[in-house]
Amino acid sequence: QAVVDFERLSEHSAAFQGYDVGFCCLGTTKAKAGADGFVRVDRDYVVQAAELARAGGCKHFVLQSSRGADVQSRFLYLRVKGEVENLVQAVGFDHCTILRPAVLLCRRQESRPMEWIAQKFLGAVAWVFPTAYSVPVETVARAMVACVLQPGEGKVEVLENRTIHELGKA
Repeated sequence: QAVVDFERLSEHSAAFQGYDVGFCCLGTTKAKAGADGFVRVDRDYVVQAAELARAGGCKHFVLQSSRGADVQSRFLYLRVKGEVENLVQAVGFDHCTILRPAVLLCRRQESRPMEWIAQKFLGAVAWVFPTAYSVPVETVARAMVACVLQPGEGKVEVLENRTIHELGKA
């Protein structure tokens, strides 16, 4: 494990050397970082990390994105997620897997009251429609590992929430 300064990520290129697979779950919120900070973390840092990983020999990059990611979206969050998907694909990995989970169900150390309410509601909905609106973070993690152990056929593979649930059961 290496601690890096994302503001000076290029100075930490050695931390990205010699790995066949890269996993990226980096992200923040607009509320926490502001609009510019959100773009810097969710797009710029991710792309820089992907470029360093590729230069260091990474062949398969696994990116956690978001359901609804779309470069044409009017919503900043979804537009930036769509942009980063395209930019990471352009880095030129032998294989790139993009996971687009719905709302992530997890316990956080920080207080986010509206997210807590949404998670409680979506947790209840998940009993009836388990793959429709949410996914536990543990399921996403298992799916990320599964897609590396048995990669898809194409150069780029995009996994939507239902597929994430299926892979995450294994």
